[in-house]
Amino acid sequence: MTALVMGPVLFHWTPEVWRDFYFRTADEADVDEVFVGEVVCSKRAPFYDQYLPEVIERLQKADKRVVLSTLALIMNKREMASIRSAAAMDDSNIMIEANDISATALLAGRPHAVGPYVNVYNEGTLSYLANNGAKTVCLPVELSQQALTILAKDSPVQLEVLVFGRLPLAISARCYHARSHSLHKDSCQFVCSQDPDGMAVETLDGEPFLAVNGVQTLSHAYADLSASIPELRASGIHRFRLSPHASIDMVAVAEIFRAGADGLIEPAEVSTRLTAMASDATFCNGYINGEIGVAYS
Repeated sequence: MTALVMGPVLFHWTPEVWRDFYFRTADEADVDEVFVGEVVCSKRAPFYDQYLPEVIERLQKADKRVVLSTLALIMNKREMASIRSAAAMDDSNIMIEANDISATALLAGRPHAVGPYVNVYNEGTLSYLANNGAKTVCLPVELSQQALTILAKDSPVQLEVLVFGRLPLAISARCYHARSHSLHKDSCQFVCSQDPDGMAVETLDGEPFLAVNGVQTLSHAYADLSASIPELRASGIHRFRLSPHASIDMVAVAEIFRAGADGLIEPAEVSTRLTAMASDATFCNGYINGEIGVAYS
């Protein structure tokens, strides 16, 4: 059975916009599972904590499975304590997603998810994570179809692929977003909130290249792997992740991908509709085709 999941919001939206996005996802989006929680910067988490319980309740009442995502880079005792607190949650209805390998140790023996920030490139790693308690693994975005097919063969866990949204490429201890505004990370003034889909980075020739989101680097182009979903399903991968963005209607994106995954419309039609919805965006699918990531065919 195909599972369509809404990944965590990676950007620093205002708390009310963040809350309302998840409320609308609960009420209108045709997705099976929803990820909530701060992945990029622990300084952002307090803005959303006040709304997290009602967001989770709203999603669960809408019969959507909820997964609590954790940080992709743990750098101090306070952040490690937040992971310990999540791991200690006594709630069988909420699974925790580990995005830093150290979090998998804290979640050992408890059913959990593994996000795309953990390097999973071979069958041995999948076996280790499965023996540790992982039930689902969202694979790194740079893997080709050939590599995905090999990993999917006899996989001990359910595999997931990010099929829409800017690709998470790297995460750093330094905050270039703050630096670009002549600010230090500790006194960043949360300038990342000025770029709800990330700050565009250009090459010296003025060509769009990457996007910066606090300490995170993403692709400038949006992934569209709709054309690869039939082959992914044939290889045994049935979980597909959509990464939320502010500039595009994610409920409509979910509707289009659901129709494509269920075979109601052709993959080419999915791409056509996405392009019409996001006329200012560029798309990519190079990695899965074994090409440079920015390529699109």
